[in-house]
Amino acid sequence: QVQLVESGGGLVQPGGSLRLSCAASGSISRINVMGWYRQAPGKQRELVATITSGGSTNCADSVKGRFTISRDNAKNTVYLQMNSLKPEDTAVYYCNAYVLSKVTTTYRRLEVWGQGTLVTVSS
Repeated sequence: QVQLVESGGGLVQPGGSLRLSCAASGSISRINVMGWYRQAPGKQRELVATITSGGSTNCADSVKGRFTISRDNAKNTVYLQMNSLKPEDTAVYYCNAYVLSKVTTTYRRLEVWGQGTLVTVSS
């Protein structure tokens, strides 16, 4: 069993900043890719940014230059620093991770999602 718990969402004015955190816990042997996705009302879930265990990152064109993804492998935690926020960034942000789980001697590859955290950008 592996869980992802997000924190850091909230209400912010346009141009403001927020930092999201997502901590993984449970029967974890290794975490490969971690990432953030978002889903705005009436829209499909979309990729925001991903980061590998080695630190290679990828992010959507819509957030390049404004959002930065990072991770602390020792803490099994991924972060999303969001600057210069715009109203169109309003969405529920979900953490995602590809995990190699280990229970006694059994390994399983899992894709895990967090419960989501709401980010609202409004004046």
